[in-house]
Amino acid sequence: MPRLNEPAPAFTAVTTQGEISFPDDFAGHWVVFFSHPADFTPVCTSEFMTFAHMEEEFAAYNTKLLGLSIDSLYGHIAWLRLITERMEYRGWKNVEVHFPLIEDIKMEIARKYGMIQPGEGDTQAVRAVFIVDPQGILRTIMYYPMSTGRNMREILRIIKALQTTDEFDVATPADWVPGERVIVPTAGSCGIAKERMQGEVEGVECVDWFYCTKALDEQTIEQAIRRDPKEVLGR
Repeated sequence: MPRLNEPAPAFTAVTTQGEISFPDDFAGHWVVFFSHPADFTPVCTSEFMTFAHMEEEFAAYNTKLLGLSIDSLYGHIAWLRLITERMEYRGWKNVEVHFPLIEDIKMEIARKYGMIQPGEGDTQAVRAVFIVDPQGILRTIMYYPMSTGRNMREILRIIKALQTTDEFDVATPADWVPGERVIVPTAGSCGIAKERMQGEVEGVECVDWFYCTKALDEQTIEQAIRRDPKEVLGR
């Protein structure tokens, strides 16, 4: 099983966009690597349409999408064509999926990433999400049951939070969104902690010695982490 803050397990695979080597081919970009139980299923269809609809929005934060199921390449192609030609979700029509979808018939990659959960099924991957940073390090892991569709806005929020914490050396509290106050790391000495508690550190407010926050406006964050999505996607 992969673990947080360790290198993402490497593999090569055939996808709907050609052969890839992961994570090397994605170096320099964040990646949302996710699995779904099966093609031609309703929940998965709604998820793929949502991911495809938001692809440029993810790319604006230097993030690429990569999908996987244990279906064949030909099954993937047929399903994605059907999505474009026939499906409608939330008023979206003619949705084209441009990001790669991995063929994993032998379940080798799915097993390597712990996407096969016997309690949910032995022959289908659960709805797993792995967020990998530009250095190929695994930063977030999420698992969903087969019956529950993912919240893509939450996945994007996590990416923004990770990039903000990396860029500004802070932490983010519960339900944080860009523009809200961020958490300042615990003081390294009693003297600094005392100065914070007495309000002597500019911009820092403390409820107690271990809980201090500061303002970090959304514009500052956006200037630091936002990218041109066309450059990220290369199209």
